[in-house]
Amino acid sequence: MPRKTKKAKSRKQQDSELLSELAVILLVEDREDDILLIRRAFKKIDFRNPLQAVRNGEEAVAYLKGEGQFSNRDEHPLPSLILLDLKMPRMDGFEFLTWIKKQPELRHLPVVVLTSSSELRDVNIAYALGASSFLVKPNDFEKYIELNHALHQIWLVYGRSPEASRAPRTNLREE
Repeated sequence: MPRKTKKAKSRKQQDSELLSELAVILLVEDREDDILLIRRAFKKIDFRNPLQAVRNGEEAVAYLKGEGQFSNRDEHPLPSLILLDLKMPRMDGFEFLTWIKKQPELRHLPVVVLTSSSELRDVNIAYALGASSFLVKPNDFEKYIELNHALHQIWLVYGRSPEASRAPRTNLREE
């Protein structure tokens, strides 16, 4: 009997790992070299998650709404994690954070700020606008590999987002 329990846990763990590998990551980044660096680091650690990249907040909004070139959800599925640069043209990361947190069907998505800025002001504003985490881009490739491995473990394997359809609780004292 204990073997079946152990086998069930193993299968459940395998299912969880498979789901985490299928989770789409949306990278909102304007610099092509940073996109390529992140893709290389993902490949180096055998990170199998699909990575969709857009160049600014406006493109990220269109992607999440499924508009224009992003209308085919088979090619552009909703992400399970958003990696967001702050300093971008057109709509920057702060404006994007403001927008996404106002969208009832999307505000639950974890948004990890991944930027070259280490200014305390940027950190505070990002968290105030609803960022799930704030990370400074590493300067060397090996550190990118470590960072990507940690992102995968924390946000896709162990982390769980709340259900989007769950109604918010209005009074925590009732029950």
